[in-house]
Amino acid sequence: MPFKPNYRFERIERERKKQAKKEERLKRRQENAASADADAAPESGREASSGEN
Repeated sequence: MPFKPNYRFERIERERKKQAKKEERLKRRQENAASADADAAPESGREASSGEN
C-alpha cells in the first residue's frame, strides 16, 4: 500500500524546527552580546585609567 502523506503533520514539524532554530540563534546572539559587553567594560576602565596618567 502506498504511503499516505500527512501534510499537516509535516508542516507543523517544519515550523517547529524553524522556531527551535530561531530560538537557538537568538540565545547564541544574546550570549555573544553579553560576553562582548563583559569584555568591553574592563577595557574601557583600563583606557580611562591609562588616560589619567
